[in-house]
Amino acid sequence: MGALAFRAVWRAAPLGDWHRVVDPALMGVLARRGAVLGGRRQANLAAVVAGMVIALALVGPAMERKDATTFRNLDATVIVIDLSRSVAEGGDLKAVRQAAQGVAEAAGTRSVAVVVYAGDAYLAMPPTTDRDSLGTTLFALDADTVPDRGSHPERGLALARRTLAEADVVAADIVLVTDGNGIGEAAGREAAAIAAKGWRLQALFVPAVKVLPPGSPKPDRAALESLTRTGNGRTADVAAPGAVLEAVGASTANHLAAGGYSVLAYTDFGRWILLLALVPAIALFRRSG
Repeated sequence: MGALAFRAVWRAAPLGDWHRVVDPALMGVLARRGAVLGGRRQANLAAVVAGMVIALALVGPAMERKDATTFRNLDATVIVIDLSRSVAEGGDLKAVRQAAQGVAEAAGTRSVAVVVYAGDAYLAMPPTTDRDSLGTTLFALDADTVPDRGSHPERGLALARRTLAEADVVAADIVLVTDGNGIGEAAGREAAAIAAKGWRLQALFVPAVKVLPPGSPKPDRAALESLTRTGNGRTADVAAPGAVLEAVGASTANHLAAGGYSVLAYTDFGRWILLLALVPAIALFRRSG
């Protein structure tokens, strides 16, 4: 586009296309009387250069700040693990632990908290950067960790949301590890509240690998995918968590920018480039001799 603009300006006559529509004899008379000021091609060229510089500045060129990693305390991850009977007894609990550990590793140096739930929700590990303690907590999770029977994912999500709010976190990923059992309108409201804060709800689906007693709830991946769509996140299987790990492992700068806090992560050069537009613009005010 820039090359085309330069070509058009360079080929244009000082009067543009007026010489094509005005009778040559009339144009000659007007020129001799001083009624026509042709101007200079250079003025058009200066206007094009100024416009291109302004357009470049408005694009918002920026560079990631070297100290963006210092804002990692504003970016956190909460792993919400379903320990109801359908997961603890019907799913692969070992795979659940491994997937949760993978999420913690993907978070890098950012803080990670663990929430467990069944009939009620509990904070198993407050936000921490101590991966050894986190690994010990995850390894100890079993069917007896949560004494309350039932499956209420909305309570786990609500506790995760409160934990992040109390820590004044700006950007966050909440990763729900579940078979989709118990997801209803209340969980949907929590997912919407998470998205409203600028955070994202990711999910790792736990398929059934064992036969449960008759009448036990069945895994519901469709409900889980609908929930993560509401929470602006992704869904993956515990056996293939790559998509969720990629989202969690994105840089702190990317997370902050996605949450509307790009000023904390990127240095914007647009304002300085805009000043450069003054150089060709000054030429437009030059008086003819």
